[in-house]
Amino acid sequence: MSVAYISHPACLKHEMGMHHPEQPARLSAINDRLVASGLGMVLLHHDAIPANREHLLLAHDADYIDRIFATSPNEGHVWLDPDTAMNRHTLEAALHAAGAVVQAVDLVMQGAARQAFCAVRPPGHHAERSRSMGFCVFNNVAIGAYHALQQHDLERVAIVDFDVHHGNGTEDIISGDDRVLFCSTFQHPFYPHSGYENCANNVVNVPLANGSSGAAFREAVYHQWLPRLREFEPQLILVSAGFDAHQADDMAGLNLIDDDFKWVTLKICEVAEQSANGRVVSTLEGGYELHALARSVEAHIRAFYDA
Repeated sequence: MSVAYISHPACLKHEMGMHHPEQPARLSAINDRLVASGLGMVLLHHDAIPANREHLLLAHDADYIDRIFATSPNEGHVWLDPDTAMNRHTLEAALHAAGAVVQAVDLVMQGAARQAFCAVRPPGHHAERSRSMGFCVFNNVAIGAYHALQQHDLERVAIVDFDVHHGNGTEDIISGDDRVLFCSTFQHPFYPHSGYENCANNVVNVPLANGSSGAAFREAVYHQWLPRLREFEPQLILVSAGFDAHQADDMAGLNLIDDDFKWVTLKICEVAEQSANGRVVSTLEGGYELHALARSVEAHIRAFYDA
């Protein structure tokens, strides 16, 4: 069965300034790598749909949604926090980024694809229920999870997050909801300085020290994620796929390599095979060294075919 690849041209128009690391070139680098590797020929390509207000309300407060729409500028940039800006294309891009995950959930639940990767931006896992931060506007993965629960009558959905930064927004939204299991690894201490305190029973946070290698990451996944995931028996797994824990990415201090991302993807697929008919939806979060990002996404997607 094909792997779906979902993106949208609007995601290339969102930009936050010439020197901002979360730049349109991220998607171009991924696309170029997939074309050069031949993977682009076998993926099932889709243009992302835009999320509607009902989708956004699955994870965000109405007042917050209204504020984002009202803030969207006609020209220049408006800053939502010191790291996160909107230009005149950002709202459209953010709606398509969230809509891509909704669409991916529908595709895998309908059997049109076994797995899906959403090559979208802005990313989402720092966006809390009522606050944008860390390059994120809407929480794409949380919206997708609640869409699956609501529209596809699922009872258990897992979200796994291997971005180098803790997915504070995702935890804020799903904390205490026993229908969702959130498993996260992240560098600590590090931005956004969360995830190490006491957390809800449906959250598995595994902080990793600066300089941690792929071996430490794999140990965390093997001993702390996988037992909880197998016990939970998710009917769908969503992935916050951040690749900024790569050793080549100088925005952080972990030392993963391409093969670590392939390994964790294979482990995720093993769990999905056991309880979710193999269904996995992945969406892009971080990753700012363009060559490492593109190679890591290729490794991640190849694992879907190898699983």
